[in-house]
Amino acid sequence: MGFEIRPARREDYAAWLPLWAGYNAFYEREGPTAIAEEVTRTTWARFFDPYEPMHALVADEGGQLLGMTHYLFHRSTSAIQPSCYLQDLFTSPAARGKGVGRALIEGVYARAQEAGATRVYWQTQEANATARKLYDQVADLSGFIVYRKIF
Repeated sequence: MGFEIRPARREDYAAWLPLWAGYNAFYEREGPTAIAEEVTRTTWARFFDPYEPMHALVADEGGQLLGMTHYLFHRSTSAIQPSCYLQDLFTSPAARGKGVGRALIEGVYARAQEAGATRVYWQTQEANATARKLYDQVADLSGFIVYRKIF
């Protein structure tokens, strides 16, 4: 493994932006459904605010970011300990198949355990077959269906 998983640093912003853009393009958040620049800037700032439960890890290979993941801690009505929601995971196309995604997930697992969380969970699109091959190896499919209403 020629890369390291580490927390994002403020100076990573320029290298993180293309990963963030790639993630949003994958989920077709472009044009009218694009993430506003203000949301991007606010999201980035939250990673460095000690009062925010949001965090970011990156896969760094000699100063080049190969991937990123964002996760957050929250309370639950079914446990006293926090839960960890892995919200975003993306690797650059050139880094795929090299263990970057798995290492980022394992990085979140390690931080969740350090925080005393009882579970890590995430969502993906049903048709995201490539990612689901990895997810089936590192976690259990919960069987839950996600409903949402967007305002």
